Amino acid sequence: MASVKKVQVTFDCAEPERVARFWCEVLGYEQQGSAAIDPSGVGPRLYFQRVPEGKVVKNRVHLDVRVGTGLVGAERVATLEAECTRLVALGAVRVQLLLADEVNESCLVMQDIEGNEFCLD
Repeated sequence: MASVKKVQVTFDCAEPERVARFWCEVLGYEQQGSAAIDPSGVGPRLYFQRVPEGKVVKNRVHLDVRVGTGLVGAERVATLEAECTRLVALGAVRVQLLLADEVNESCLVMQDIEGNEFCLD
């Protein structure tokens, strides 16, 4: 059996090209219509498809935008907060800062321009 080499993450949304543009700004990807493509070819392709229904409940799957990798404590929180500020200017919504505990390091829960949850990690 052949192994899978690439995956695509697909988002249901009302305005595919607008949401693709947002995620390209977040991730430094390039927009191709309703898709966001990693110019390095390493990250997954994100595809945004129009659906008639709106978002109703919390996502079962979400993206972690890894801006704090290797950082801990106040330095990590400051990095998350700085990225949050940049993303809010793009239309994201800050939801909640979750501070480190015995198991997890701090992360910041946010929503994209159509209310899809994601984390700054």
